[in-house]
Formats: sequence, structure tokens, C-alpha cells
Amino acid sequence: MKTFAELGFPGRLIAVEGIDGSGKSRRSTAGAVARATPPEGVSQRVELVELVRAPPAAARRPPPHRHHFSLIHATDFADRYERQLLPLLRAGYLVLCDRYIFTAFARDVVRGCPAPGCAGLQLRRPPDLTFFLKAHLDTSLARILNGRVELKYFEAGMDLGLSSDPEESYRLFQDVCSTSIWP
Repeated sequence: MKTFAELGFPGRLIAVEGIDGSGKSRRSTAGAVARATPPEGVSQRVELVELVRAPPAAARRPPPHRHHFSLIHATDFADRYERQLLPLLRAGYLVLCDRYIFTAFARDVVRGCPAPGCAGLQLRRPPDLTFFLKAHLDTSLARILNGRVELKYFEAGMDLGLSSDPEESYRLFQDVCSTSIWP
């Protein structure tokens, strides 16, 4: 499938992917790139967006079936893709995504969703450039817990029943996502 550049879009999409707490957020890697002065000849219009995050409907736990969470996420992603991402790319923006399709794909596969149909993600265009950030699980966990009191239910993979301890479940879930799906 062709990238946005190969299709002639005036804008470009750069995705920053990695496990939760790996350093890809608005405050770290993607944010630093968005605040940097673009090199000469590159659009001065830069937008940082988060395309993969749990929509409010997915905040309730647990959903009736783990595939329902994937469908809710996919619907939210499709809406953001059409209403936020594509207009920016058509307008010539350099769009930096704090996650894109790869995080959702990894989580869906680990949750047992069939890979070819994971959240309809195969229908989305690949980014023009992707950065995969790797971080030690304990470092990532410490970063998350430094900013809040506890892990979120789904980011810890609690819906999978890997462990009754949220921190151990986080390590197990994120490890499987990062080692079996992401490069």
C-alpha cells in the first residue's frame, strides 16, 4: 500500500510508536520534534496528534468481550483518521502521530483478534516514516507511575487475566506486544 507521499499528498505523516511509557508522548519525543524548527524547505506547519487512545466509551471495564474493545478503538481511530489526520495532510502539514496503527494492531493481536482483520487497520495508509521506541519495561512502568497513581486497566492488560497484580500484568502484556509485534 502506498504512503501519503507516494499518493501525492502535500503533507507527510511521521508515526512515533512504542509501548506505554517508552517516551513517545507529547512531553517527550514527538513533542520535541513538533517544537523543533523544521529544516529549510520543509513545511513550517507541524501538528502533533494522538490517533490511538482509548475513547471514553472504552473506559468502562471490562467490556462484554475483548474484541468489543478493539471495535470501539477502531471506530474512534477511523473517525480521527477521517476528521483530523487526512485534512491536515491535505493541507500540507507535517503530522507527527503519538502512535498510529501499529500499537492498536499489536494490542489486538495479543488480545486474540484475528490479525488480518484487526480493527480494520489494514485499510489505513502506512506512514511516510515510523520511529519505534524501545525502552526497558521497568523504565516504562516507572515513567507511567511517576505521572499518576495507578496503571490503567487496559494498558496493564488486566482484561487478559495475565496476573492479578496490575504491575506484573503490565510487564507481561507490554512485553508480548513489544517482542512479538514491533520490530
